[in-house]
Amino acid sequence: MFRYVEMNYTPRDSTDACNVLNVNIRTAYDLPLDGELDLNITTKSNDQTGPGASFSVTRKNLFGGGENLTLGLKGSYEWQTGAQNTDNGSLMNSYEYGVSASLFIPRVLFPRLGKKDYDFPASTTFNLYADQLNRARFFKILAFGGDATYVFNPTRTSKHTIIPFKLKFNVLQSTTHLFDSIANENKSLYLSLNNQFIPSMSYTYTYDTSGKRNARNRLWWETTLTSAGNITSCIYRAFGKSFSEQKDLLGAPFAQFLKINSELRYTWNIDKNQSLATRVAGGLIYSYGNSDVAPYSEQFYVGGANSIRAFTIRSLGPGSYHPAADNKYAYIDQTGDIRLEANMEYRFRIIQDLHGAVFMDAGNVWLLRDDTTRPGGRFQWKGLADEIAVGTGAGLRYDLSFLVIRVDCGVALHLPYTTSRKGYYNIPKFKDGLGWHLAIGYPF
Repeated sequence: MFRYVEMNYTPRDSTDACNVLNVNIRTAYDLPLDGELDLNITTKSNDQTGPGASFSVTRKNLFGGGENLTLGLKGSYEWQTGAQNTDNGSLMNSYEYGVSASLFIPRVLFPRLGKKDYDFPASTTFNLYADQLNRARFFKILAFGGDATYVFNPTRTSKHTIIPFKLKFNVLQSTTHLFDSIANENKSLYLSLNNQFIPSMSYTYTYDTSGKRNARNRLWWETTLTSAGNITSCIYRAFGKSFSEQKDLLGAPFAQFLKINSELRYTWNIDKNQSLATRVAGGLIYSYGNSDVAPYSEQFYVGGANSIRAFTIRSLGPGSYHPAADNKYAYIDQTGDIRLEANMEYRFRIIQDLHGAVFMDAGNVWLLRDDTTRPGGRFQWKGLADEIAVGTGAGLRYDLSFLVIRVDCGVALHLPYTTSRKGYYNIPKFKDGLGWHLAIGYPF
């Protein structure tokens, strides 16, 4: 809202008996518009590559009370490279694009709560979005929805985020014969992507010690609880619908599940040039009642620039399951109902703003229920250690405080499934176990 704020204090009276100060505040409004542009290039192990971009523009102080209206556009395109792109080239192209609108209000818009004075910032945000996804050779899906988010900060270290209602609608617009043949054998995949209405609410608690004075190390913990479809199901039951009976809303079945997601981070600042950052994360989603399968967008996954960096995003799991390269399931993203992940990263300064890092990542996703099309995917304590994917690696960070440009190279150490190579280090070829990532910001 303001480009700068300057405060000058002067005594009201020069006599010793007067201890009152006058405060003179000088301010200058910031520019009314702010823009942000992100560009990226993606390469995947299935030989798909392509660019992506997102652009947003923010109108600051929209109504004169610090409100910000943000409009966003995003898009990405991928095509098949290599020998597989000889026949059905056009069919192998995937794309995604979307639009979004967000209105941030620096106060609580809710009866009674809006007039209450808060010691720390409180806000309300309204969001609307629509995304179109075309998965080459498989399906085209449209997702749109909106939510209202309330944020309270009772102390310097605690934050409560409440989403009393979030509405999302998934529309499976078209499918290919290949996808239909897969769906006929894999009902779970079909149900997770089929037309579905997702009415949900969530609560998030965040604890962050970075707001403490003279805090040398940082502890950050965040846990989110999400409930979907339960109030809607109770309303239907009040009108005579049984718990197990299929119930539709707006012409489509609605999702019903409980979900918990938690993440703990701790950073030891050894000195001003060295630190050790750690993270432990886990999550579980349980679907019941109106659907035994969680929506695709709510399921867990691992891999990628901010997860297990030796592997591409959504390429691991569930469990010890892995489709062969020529299997028709090979291009389907791998997701699960359970997620476990741990990361450790040693960070050090090389020279001035250039920093280095050495890291190790481990984790996987699993299913809660048996799936005959994905053998070995169900979570079991027996053999759990062998189903944990492990990777290490190193990277460079150019840290300008306001912007961090990161390059990481992940090296796979262990795959959670059986390969042609025996032993714990079971990577068939070293080059196949390398993952390169160019990203903005630290991974955690």
